[in-house]
Amino acid sequence: MKLRPLGDKIVLKQLEAEETTKSGIILTPKAQEKPQQAEVIAVGPGGVIDGKEVKMQVKVGEKVIYSKYAGTEVKLDGEEYIIVKQNDVIAVVE
Repeated sequence: MKLRPLGDKIVLKQLEAEETTKSGIILTPKAQEKPQQAEVIAVGPGGVIDGKEVKMQVKVGEKVIYSKYAGTEVKLDGEEYIIVKQNDVIAVVE
């Protein structure tokens, strides 16, 4: 099954949380902070949204940083995804 976002929506796959700190301390799953970095899996077509022309600025395969509490989490075929609006993407990681 495949997700195809509509409008200005983007499907993200969250990157794995850090399991150790920079000093080498191993974190338990409860202590790991939810990462705000994700890989773009699918991008909607953009178009006219609320009377404004929206051009999509991210591409499939790019790594992005998104707002902490943004999006809708979905589980499909055992994989977890987050669907966000383009406005919720803060930056592209290069």
